[in-house]
Amino acid sequence: MAAHIYQTPKNAMQSGKARTSTWVLEFDPAEPKRPDPLTGWAGSGDTRQQLRLTFPSLDAAKAYAEREGVSYHVTLPAPKALKLQAYADNFR
Repeated sequence: MAAHIYQTPKNAMQSGKARTSTWVLEFDPAEPKRPDPLTGWAGSGDTRQQLRLTFPSLDAAKAYAEREGVSYHVTLPAPKALKLQAYADNFR
């Protein structure tokens, strides 16, 4: 059983940084999805795929995974680069 820990990215529709400081732990799929013979919908018997746990910090997410015996891998967020631009730059 493995998990993926990452920080929530900023939504493309928002300009602020609200709700971007939380960390998410999602479990990796334990078995592949297969089509249901009656409806054709994809599904599996692995219910851990439906869990999405949020934590206030990376250390809290790591502590939970270690306490529960879950192997995990962390994806750190990309460094944020600010593009400082003046209004006058639009007319050059």
